Amino acid sequence: MEKSGSIDSLGSKRSSSRQPSVDSLSSASTSRSDRSAQAKPPSAMSSDSVSTSTELSPELRVKPKTLSKKVPRDLDKEELQLLPNEKVQDMAQDVTYFCPFIGALRGTVMVTNYRLFFKCMDREPAFVLDLPLGVVSRVEKIGGASSRGDVSYGLVCKDMRNLRFAHKQMEDTLRKSIFEVLIKFAFPVSNGLQIFAFEYGQVFPVNGWKVYDAVSEYKRQGIPNESWRITKVNDHYEVCDTYPSTLAVPVNIPDEELKRVAAFRAKGRIPVLSWIHPESQATVTRCSQPMVGVNGKRSKEDEKYLQAIMDANAQSHKLFIFDARPSVNAAANKMKGGGYESEDAYQNAELVFLDIHNIHVMRESLRKLKDVVYPNIEDSHWLSNLESTHWLEHIKLILAGALRITDKVESGKTSVVVHCSDGWDRTGQLTSLSMLMLDGYYRTIHGFEVLLEKEWLSFGHRFQLRIGHGDKNHTDADRSPVFIQFIDCVWQLTRQFPAAFEFNEYFLVTILDHLYSCLFGTFLCNSEQQRLKEEIPKRTVSLWSYINSQLEEFTNPLYVNYSNHVLFPVVSLRHLELWVGYYIRWNPRMRPQEPVHQRYKELLAKRAELQKRVDELQREVTNRSASSSSDQPGSPTRSITPVQTFV
Repeated sequence: MEKSGSIDSLGSKRSSSRQPSVDSLSSASTSRSDRSAQAKPPSAMSSDSVSTSTELSPELRVKPKTLSKKVPRDLDKEELQLLPNEKVQDMAQDVTYFCPFIGALRGTVMVTNYRLFFKCMDREPAFVLDLPLGVVSRVEKIGGASSRGDVSYGLVCKDMRNLRFAHKQMEDTLRKSIFEVLIKFAFPVSNGLQIFAFEYGQVFPVNGWKVYDAVSEYKRQGIPNESWRITKVNDHYEVCDTYPSTLAVPVNIPDEELKRVAAFRAKGRIPVLSWIHPESQATVTRCSQPMVGVNGKRSKEDEKYLQAIMDANAQSHKLFIFDARPSVNAAANKMKGGGYESEDAYQNAELVFLDIHNIHVMRESLRKLKDVVYPNIEDSHWLSNLESTHWLEHIKLILAGALRITDKVESGKTSVVVHCSDGWDRTGQLTSLSMLMLDGYYRTIHGFEVLLEKEWLSFGHRFQLRIGHGDKNHTDADRSPVFIQFIDCVWQLTRQFPAAFEFNEYFLVTILDHLYSCLFGTFLCNSEQQRLKEEIPKRTVSLWSYINSQLEEFTNPLYVNYSNHVLFPVVSLRHLELWVGYYIRWNPRMRPQEPVHQRYKELLAKRAELQKRVDELQREVTNRSASSSSDQPGSPTRSITPVQTFV
């Protein structure tokens, strides 16, 4: 496989064995796309900017339903496009929204079972705020009634915003405030209600639940083969309830032995195959920490199992074990019965700690970042304030860890085992990022969807706990931006290799917005077993149904399909940047002056036009060749090789 380093890394890599791809040489592009003001998924994103519509995609618009008689006549003109089974729950007039960029705006608020919709008609054009309730982390009543009789409420959101509203004290003391109604529908799980995804019944031309099939994905990688087999030992989730039912394991380890290995691994998460190199057969396998404990317990079955993983790769007689944690944290886990592999017990294995911090450190880092970027940026101390959040340092460590894994598998032809403590947070970040660097398939739109379904959803990243869908307990210690960090890392890769990815920035932002929106069922629950129990594929719509029904919205016009190129990004801090198009998109001063998304569409149309012309010319050349051959029967036929073009 050919290797691609970003332009800054060409001098630091062994140039004789690395061929930089075209995309690596164009990594100096600096365009930033703020998609908050472009065409959007159904109310997943909202904008603190002047707007005249709810900005729903045309494919998702449904006829506005008749509102109750309480709704004033001027509200009917506001074109609130209700989604299937979305119902207005309450409305209030004369509400003030304190926009941090424009100032106080007085208008009307409506709360449905899916969103908060605010509109100010006093401005020209009208100002609209369209907020999915799933984005709300908590609602706070700020102080008592003011001298004017106004009551203030603050909405702390999961997407970097804090919103503040005020409205008149209710004369009818028995009637609930609209923000008390909002609390009920913003936290349905805490209030005994269904998450809106179970009610939303939009039908799309594509069924996103069929995007991923475990057996098909293993088959694409060439599994089963002489060294690896597919096992159904976890078919009923009895070996490990947080793993998928279909697993790939070394062929010479029987199912009964797998169960004994599971007893030695935290939560029963045994080492299983994530990816295999098509040429060297070096593998990326994932698991959880061994249950070594303070006494240094050993497991003959586990040691034999890791030896089998090493033996399955004839190119190397070594195995690298990448522990995502700092070594101090890994040692501390021994006190809780966990720990790490001893190099004495595991022959020919080398243990490497990657120094990535735990979920609590990451949560605090994002909180600090939010304080720095919203609502206003202190320009005079911007760099020092950003550094104090340590956010980019964490991004760097994750990318550096994935790069080391990629280098061992691709350049060293060595198999690797990856784990953290439980194997569902940092492990998923590292395996999926290294697979993205190693395999061009995952850099396509469909391949990236498969990667998320496989490494994140089926392998039990605890989305429900980490995001807190519909749960009012915002102080829950299980909340953490692990998946947001992963998507940030992917965006960093797209910046260094702008032609290597089929998807654009809007694709990544859309995924993160629907991580919170609770409109689709894709990111609900904590494991494959839970999703089957809740019948998520039957009762909800997949995010991929929406995305794959309008691929032109999410396609990168600069994409070149170098499927066999391996990406080697530069991961030093000076080559990483804050993702302005996501974290600071609500600030109108940070938006690009020209609509980047529209320019992408124009480029895609031009690309299609040029490709069509190339195809026509190739057919013309072929026809001329055929006719000249028939005119001269005595002359030897000359084969015409079709020209492979990338426009």
